Amino acid sequence: MTLITTNAALKSLCATLKDAPFVTVDTEFLRDKTYYAKLCLLQLSGPDKNAFAIDVLSKDEDLDLTPVWDLLCHTPNLKVFHAARQDLEIIYQMSGHIVHPLFDTQVAAMVCGYGDQIGYDSLVMEVTGERPDKSSQFTDWSYRPLSARQMTYALNDVIHLVDIYVMLQKKLEQSKRESWVREEMEYLTDPNIYTIIPDQSWERLKIRSAKPKDMAVIKALSSWREHEAQRRDVPRARILKDETLLDLGYQKPRTPEDLTRIRGISADMAQGKFGTALLNVIETGLNMPSGDIPILPEKNPLPQKLAPVLEMLKMLLRIQAAQHDVVARLIADNDDLESFVRNPGNKNISFLHGWRFDVFGHAATAMVAGKIALRLLNNQLTLMTLQDASSPDAKVEL
Repeated sequence: MTLITTNAALKSLCATLKDAPFVTVDTEFLRDKTYYAKLCLLQLSGPDKNAFAIDVLSKDEDLDLTPVWDLLCHTPNLKVFHAARQDLEIIYQMSGHIVHPLFDTQVAAMVCGYGDQIGYDSLVMEVTGERPDKSSQFTDWSYRPLSARQMTYALNDVIHLVDIYVMLQKKLEQSKRESWVREEMEYLTDPNIYTIIPDQSWERLKIRSAKPKDMAVIKALSSWREHEAQRRDVPRARILKDETLLDLGYQKPRTPEDLTRIRGISADMAQGKFGTALLNVIETGLNMPSGDIPILPEKNPLPQKLAPVLEMLKMLLRIQAAQHDVVARLIADNDDLESFVRNPGNKNISFLHGWRFDVFGHAATAMVAGKIALRLLNNQLTLMTLQDASSPDAKVEL
């Protein structure tokens, strides 16, 4: 188990690992005081479990991480993560490249029936029988030197990941579900999900008003806050908390005195440069061209007559998920089901394509067409096929 602190050692490691069939990857980072995650350590292992930790904050040399980005983003061997989203975001922001090809053991575990978003610790115990020591999980990873306990914790993560990957890959091969995981990885390798566009940052806010002027000011404030947080590399809330931003959008103060009436804005803030900046942004929002003002999607309640259809589909989803031993949420969520109930002909719904169609979409389409039904038999819900009215001999294969 080795700590990499020099460029020569880093190049040698990456040259060795590029020929491995797969590489397990994990990171340790800090994000509580910054906008962008501060990468402190990057751990790698090949199938031989000879794990290494790259000290990104090395005091021996300023490490050039180009060989690592080349290994992770430009070589054909599989890169194995657990719950990869944050790790992938950090790598993309630092390198400008997407990790590929990719395997996320959390997603694979859901496909293999291990439950909804199963944790790494649970998988380790399932595969190895060992309970991981997590005492170092929330330590300060930027402090040097790293302790022996920190090193053991960090390296064990990629060592255990080898066993987890081998076990899941075997299950996927046996169940012929490798393509399912590949489909899911297409989403995680889309750079758009790691690109933060300030003008679209309003979409993450819980907005209760759809008035155009409110939306214009909220969009302007949210975009300004995102730019400021990025420029200063601090969390958004350090600039302006969500509730304060929304209050400003609803109240639209025009003077420093008005600002002091907003929660979270002190008199000193209102009278200073910060207050001036806020008032300027609010003014920009109030003068926003109508074509630039976002429209909050209307939330039309599902018609009462369709509510039983939605409940039937939820039941069908649970039955199909259990039958195929896969997490229901991975197949469809409530929005997917409601969209389908409103318009069964909408081909943009995810479960009408790929493996989701085979597992659930086919049955859902048959149910709304009146070709299958649910029945209670021996205290168990089961499916039964019905003859199609237009073709008495037609049957649906489930």
